[in-house]
Amino acid sequence: MTHHDKSDQSTAKALGPLAAYQLADVTKTRPQFGALTPRWLTKLLEFKALPTGLYRVNRVLEGDTPLDALCSQDPGRPQIPQGYVEYQTKPREHHLSSISTIVNIDTKVADLYSSPYDQAAEQLGLAIESLRERQESQIINNDDYGLLKNAVDTQRIKSRTGSPTPDDLDELISKVWKEPSFFLAHPRAVAAFAREATRRGVPPATVNLAGGVFIQWRGIPLIPTDKLFVDGLKNPKGKTGKTNILLVRTGEAKRGVVGLYQANLPGDQSRGLAVRLRGVDENGLASYLLSLYCSAAILADDALGVLEEVEVGNYYDYK
Repeated sequence: MTHHDKSDQSTAKALGPLAAYQLADVTKTRPQFGALTPRWLTKLLEFKALPTGLYRVNRVLEGDTPLDALCSQDPGRPQIPQGYVEYQTKPREHHLSSISTIVNIDTKVADLYSSPYDQAAEQLGLAIESLRERQESQIINNDDYGLLKNAVDTQRIKSRTGSPTPDDLDELISKVWKEPSFFLAHPRAVAAFAREATRRGVPPATVNLAGGVFIQWRGIPLIPTDKLFVDGLKNPKGKTGKTNILLVRTGEAKRGVVGLYQANLPGDQSRGLAVRLRGVDENGLASYLLSLYCSAAILADDALGVLEEVEVGNYYDYK
């Protein structure tokens, strides 16, 4: 009788997991794009549809009051004042700028490998998300129409101590006191303000808005975006760094900040975005042109304020 090792007797005669895997269904996700953000700015900013791609901001040249007026029957001044409201003769015109990209898709790949997810739709969907991310960045940072570059000097203040304190945000509110809509800040700046407020015994309350939860100050939400860079970076590696915090009033009716987009585009997919098939070449490569037309306008100087030189790296020991 042949002697068998104890380990041989314990070996199971069963199908292994590697072979079993060949018959198993795999639940798959859509492509996950880690750079995507909620893009709260473009959700909360009021947008204006343009029929021609041009937007002229007509402003009134006024003093303390647009017109003189008679408020009582003063015997020494019986005549009602006369006058008119003067307009700017050279108002600013905003021309929509384009953000474009081309997506190539092999039709053979799309034909053979589009279940359960359509390959063309997924490629175009990710490209559209990328363009929308760029749009939010341009609204803030564009050299021509970006909010950071177009805030006037009288609406800019610097943090008193470096950290974003409640006093600093109160000062910013004094610059945009006519129905301010929201603060806009890098997530690390939002966290830095929360630390400063908590240290002073006034931890900020929260508010539910547009499907998100935000901290607020004086009833105004602090909206996070990584497009307001820290030391010029979306994701700074160091613990310290400087950034800006914006306070925005939005809406045409409020003489605030408005986003602009082109209406009724051929191949219109969503607000200001067109997707066009450029053609299929002799090798079966389909080419799509994606174009997003956008800009932004500040209707009145006091619709936007900027808190500059904000330090995000101050922490405290609460022991």
